[in-house]
This record gives sequence, structure tokens and C-alpha cells, in this order.
Amino acid sequence: MTTTTLTRPELTAADRCDRCGAAAKVRAILPTGGELLFCGHHAREHENKLKELAAEIQR
Repeated sequence: MTTTTLTRPELTAADRCDRCGAAAKVRAILPTGGELLFCGHHAREHENKLKELAAEIQR
């Protein structure tokens, strides 16, 4: 049996915050498989809710 792990690429300067368009510093991977990108400010603002949703946070 082969197990494949999907990895997401590192954030680059081209990745932008989904809230304000600033440079993305954090990726939140939702349990449903979707992802959100946030600048540092919006990552801190939404951190508690993302934890409630059991999102995986990548910095």
C-alpha cells in the first residue's frame, strides 16, 4: 500500500491576503480541504475562529 502526502508550496511574494491583498504570511488549511491566505494582521484577527474550525495553520 502506498501513502501519498500532498504538500502545499511555500508562500511567495506573489501570494496575497484574501482579506486585504497584502503579502500573505499565513496559510490556513480548512478541514474541508480549502485554504485561506492571510497577512499577519488578519491571521491574528481570525486566529481564534480558525482554531474553532480545526484549521491547520502554516506560517
